[in-house]
Amino acid sequence: MTEAVTPPSPFDPPSLPPEKPGTAAGGITPAEVRDGAAVALAVGLAGVLLAVLWAWLAPRVQYVSNGEAVFLRNSESEARIGSDGTFFLLAAGLGALSAVGTFLWRRAGGVPVVVGLAVGSVFAALVGWRLGLALGPSSNLAEAAARAGKGVPFDAPMELLAYGVLLAWPMTAVLLHLGLTALWAPRDPAPAPAWAVYPPPHVHADPEPPRP
Repeated sequence: MTEAVTPPSPFDPPSLPPEKPGTAAGGITPAEVRDGAAVALAVGLAGVLLAVLWAWLAPRVQYVSNGEAVFLRNSESEARIGSDGTFFLLAAGLGALSAVGTFLWRRAGGVPVVVGLAVGSVFAALVGWRLGLALGPSSNLAEAAARAGKGVPFDAPMELLAYGVLLAWPMTAVLLHLGLTALWAPRDPAPAPAWAVYPPPHVHADPEPPRP
């Protein structure tokens, strides 16, 4: 038996071409994943710059030794708070630079780029903190006091008291990047109206009835 085939009607809407696999709307492409990984790596390495600047610009707390114990030279010094503030300002500034640089490199944005920026910013803040401590004065107070001598002030090791400043870089970077993307990223083309995709069938007007 043969199956009856109904010919297509001229009034049926045209069928859309089949989508290629992997091109669904909103899908994440391998190129976007590579871009996100590149952003995370570049921003994470920038943490070295944060460490160098923090160790160089942060105010110093000074100790003094009497030969038996070590004391603060100035107990009312605000250098420790200034050290946290310096870290915060440097991290926020570098976060803004990383957000602008990422946006200029990939204006279209995308989820992988934002995730890479966030991950790289967190890693950069941690690198800046731990490496900055290592680049600062020695944490061995006994050795530093013996090297300085009795009654001679010497720099105390660097310390971060408010760990919340570690969020300055990632929060600044992600929020600023999202703002730049919302304002100046290229827009997706507007979807075509239904009448353009499925044009209405042409209706023939009835002929005028003959006049008597």
